Amino acid sequence: MFKMVIDRTFDGYMTEIKTIYRQLQKELNVKIEPAPDEWGRLFNVDFFIQIKDKYIGLQIKPVLDVSYIPQIYKERSIQAKTHKKFSEKYRGKVFYVISMKEGRKKIIKNSEVISEIKNEIKRLQNL
Repeated sequence: MFKMVIDRTFDGYMTEIKTIYRQLQKELNVKIEPAPDEWGRLFNVDFFIQIKDKYIGLQIKPVLDVSYIPQIYKERSIQAKTHKKFSEKYRGKVFYVISMKEGRKKIIKNSEVISEIKNEIKRLQNL
């Protein structure tokens, strides 16, 4: 029973992440790829966007409701060092994408991140 609950939770988590990263990929009109396991451990990055020989990191954070968002910002400050290391190595920033269910649809709650990522793509294209 316990394993079934974990499996369903994980499946739901993966479905949400895929839904959000596909939305983001469509909005940005760039390919988004799952990060290698090593990047997850070293840099706290779930997905990446490659721009020439540079990379933008993405961390997708599913939340049940807005009350979880302060916890994510707390995690963000803890992970700032690993994100800085990513930026130093790959020259692109790491962005948090917060996903939340709204009705029956999963949405990007912090939609302003889309324009921030677009600006970073342009910056890296011009380097």
